[in-house]
Amino acid sequence: MDSISSEVAHDFSPLIKIYKDGRVERLLGCDVVPPSFDPITNVESKDVVISKDEDISARIFIPKLNDQNQKLPLLVYFHGGGFCIETPFSPPYHKFLNSIVSEAHAIGVSVHYRRAPEHPVPIAYEDSWTVLKWVASHFDGNGPDEWLNRHADLGNVFFAGDSAGANIAHQMGLRVGTEGLPGVKLEGIALVHSFFWGVERIGSEAEKTEHLAKVENLWLFTCPTSTGSDDPLFNPAKDPNLGRLACTRVLVCVAENDLLKDRGWYYKESLEKSGWHGVVEVMEAKGEGHVFHLFNPNSNNALSLLNRIVSFINHS
Repeated sequence: MDSISSEVAHDFSPLIKIYKDGRVERLLGCDVVPPSFDPITNVESKDVVISKDEDISARIFIPKLNDQNQKLPLLVYFHGGGFCIETPFSPPYHKFLNSIVSEAHAIGVSVHYRRAPEHPVPIAYEDSWTVLKWVASHFDGNGPDEWLNRHADLGNVFFAGDSAGANIAHQMGLRVGTEGLPGVKLEGIALVHSFFWGVERIGSEAEKTEHLAKVENLWLFTCPTSTGSDDPLFNPAKDPNLGRLACTRVLVCVAENDLLKDRGWYYKESLEKSGWHGVVEVMEAKGEGHVFHLFNPNSNNALSLLNRIVSFINHS
């Protein structure tokens, strides 16, 4: 019995391993920090349950306020982790949201969606949409959360995310554009090291053949109903609705040494050709790898990335 339980069926190290007996071992992103008041940034956080039955929740962040009636921009953040690891309660994400909320003087809603493989994609999208509808329920000041009722400016909303979370942020922006989200005006989306792909090799991808299959296999593992790497959920360039993205401003952040770098640039080109009426800009961090800002948040490049997102939210 022990030998069977120790046999690995799927190995996506350093993210996750699945054993033949069905056991799931997450190798990263399992640490949890409670909500708190952070004395360094003067940001307070709390957790809210949005759907108890479906285990959908969010961590809300609010900066120090001088005016108790002040309305602030609202940032909805979707964490990364290949759709299968990490949470808003992981130390790197908690710290990152504290910093962004403090510097941008915005309210942050960090989304807790259910993860693959127990809850395969597209469940992460549906959970994220559930959170967005919950956020929108505060448009008239009569929603379930007092922080959002009192201080969130739902006419000045931003989505952001990294890696798989950037994929989700993009999909949510498209969904707002195609289905609408009454009471919410989406101003912009910031995508950091987006988890996008495609069948055709672009840029430097062909030089990194040993890594290519891992990307596609991870996607098919987390979304077993997918048609493959050209699924519009994974390759926005193949989505006929791309031009209906709800906002008019997009910031794409890429990293020079990231396997996914060229997909960020390709996303910019695809968006500009789609008939979308907006402005998309790209920021590239030299000498850095995938989600470097979470691993080394005090580095110069990480601070530059943070400041660029803050400027994006503040229209400066």
